[in-house]
Amino acid sequence: MRIGMISPLEMRVPPVGYGGTEMVVSLLTEELVRRGHDITLFASGDSVTGARLMPGCERHLRGSARDKGILTMLNVTACLERAHEFDIIHNHTTFEGLALAGLVETPVLTTLHGGLEDDWRLLFQRYRGWYNTISLSAKSLLPSQERFVGVVYNAIDCDSYPFNPGPREDFDLFLSRISPEKGTHLAIDVALQSHRRLVIAGNVDAVDSAYFNEMVLPRVDGEQICYVGEALYEDKRDLLTRAGCLLATITWNEPFGLFMAEAMACGTPVLVFNRGSAPEVVEDGVTGYVVDTVDEMVEALERVSEIDPAACRKRVETKFDVPRMADDYLAAYDRILGGVISPGTAKPVSPIDVTLDPDREGVPV
Repeated sequence: MRIGMISPLEMRVPPVGYGGTEMVVSLLTEELVRRGHDITLFASGDSVTGARLMPGCERHLRGSARDKGILTMLNVTACLERAHEFDIIHNHTTFEGLALAGLVETPVLTTLHGGLEDDWRLLFQRYRGWYNTISLSAKSLLPSQERFVGVVYNAIDCDSYPFNPGPREDFDLFLSRISPEKGTHLAIDVALQSHRRLVIAGNVDAVDSAYFNEMVLPRVDGEQICYVGEALYEDKRDLLTRAGCLLATITWNEPFGLFMAEAMACGTPVLVFNRGSAPEVVEDGVTGYVVDTVDEMVEALERVSEIDPAACRKRVETKFDVPRMADDYLAAYDRILGGVISPGTAKPVSPIDVTLDPDREGVPV
């Protein structure tokens, strides 16, 4: 199959640091190349891939003063100008890909890696391609739209995460972008109320610098609350295999949450607020605890030793590993190219069964 794969330009593929979408693009691209598919990757020029690379800029744009919107638009356009060379185009951008997809005859599949609000929904309603979401929760929060090919859960390279079935050190971990929606300040609340040590590892985007300086940094004492900066490849895995548990104090409807799968791959239990995809990723009482409040998370910490690390690892191997994601996307491509999906009748590709509560904005419980 000939596939044009469009990545955001924010980070290289794969990312050196924080970059969930780019990591998913990398894992999918390399697995499809390994299986013999002809992939052309439209990404930043410093990307590392076995596919044919078409650079949208010399290097990734994070930390750059260059105009991300214009360069991303040009990157999408570069792919669409060659649309006749592909059987399908897989778009991982949002605004640019959604806006331009209807200009080519080649089918376009857009993976929606985040939510859509306000005028973004108008753009989505006018989108003329196919789409998938990365969780049932994310789908439930979107307006009704035709050409939905299903839910395809994100994946990690499970084999690259060391599994620790044994003893852990005396600290809990917050491992994510430091921002209000990730709830770093609430993880600190949990640590202080439970009298446990907390290690915070994550990048701070410019837009979140005031939050970091006002809500997080003043509470870092270097003893009970420690900040170690952004954790890159080896450091991330080292922290995850040593931590007692991961605190995922999210305050928004997280579409997936790769950091939760990464923790479980290392055998690390996850304590997470019941927002967005959390109960789809974390099996309550089996791989961690899904709770509603800070007090409940503090309570759950008393039971974290009851979680079997092997159950955490097994869940990721079964549900969130790369071969499964690639299988699901290939099934989605086949459905699109074969015309199997008819408007309004799409079924999820491989969802985890959850119950949707209509009184809670479609969030799984």
